Parts: sequence; structure tokens; C-alpha cells
Amino acid sequence: MSGGFTKAMARNIFYGGSVFFVLVFLGLTFNTTGKLPKRDQRASITEQVALGKKVWERNDCIGCHTLLGEGAYFAPELGNVYKRFGNSTEAIKAFIAGRPKEGIPGRRSMPQFNLSPEELEALAQFLKYASEINTENWPPNIQG
Repeated sequence: MSGGFTKAMARNIFYGGSVFFVLVFLGLTFNTTGKLPKRDQRASITEQVALGKKVWERNDCIGCHTLLGEGAYFAPELGNVYKRFGNSTEAIKAFIAGRPKEGIPGRRSMPQFNLSPEELEALAQFLKYASEINTENWPPNIQG
């Protein structure tokens, strides 16, 4: 070896690296497509869960909260809120209905959305559904 870096060496490194990363990409793609059908939950989406999603969107909950890592980081992650509240939709509904709690200076407060009992139940069912999605242990801790 003459100690210099030739065009042929650069070309071989480029082509070799390109082939390597294309193979890695294809391997990861096939691995993912093999696992997704086992994790698919579309069959468990009910009309109530769909209504809860609409309530979530209409009230712009994602403007403050994250859901499975997507959204604003102003307020807690809600992807596991059902588990945090002891697997109880009643606790979720009571928490949302009891907002805002005033009197703690310097703390953020969730506004009162004045949701109907039907909307509260639908939102709680949507959050329960989101908690049951197989997220491969996301969020990494119970607090979100």
C-alpha cells in the first residue's frame, strides 16, 4: 500500500457502505412488518373510543399533553394514564371533571372543559385504549 487514498478506494468504500446500509434497512423493514400484525389492535376500536379521540382533538389536549411521545411537553404524558390511575376510568373521569384545582402558586393548571358525562366516558375509554397499545415499554417510566 502506497499510503495514499485513491479514487478506487473511495469508490469501494462508498459502494460497500451503501450496500451494507441498504441491507440493514431492508432487514429492519422486514423485521418490523413481521411484528406489526401481532401488535395490531384495530379490532378493539369502538365507537366510544372514536368519540373519545374526537373529544381529544376538539379540545386540543395534544397542545399540552403528549400521547405516546407525540405532542407538547407542557403537561404529563397520557399514554399510560390509565395504568397510573390504577386501571380505573372512573378515576380519570373524576380527575378531568375536578379541574382546575386552584391555590398552588407557580404550578400549571388544567382548564375545565365542561365535558358532558358521555364525552368524559368516551375520553376515558380513549385513554384506556391508548394505554393498552403495545408500545414496547414506552414511556420508559410510569410518570411518563
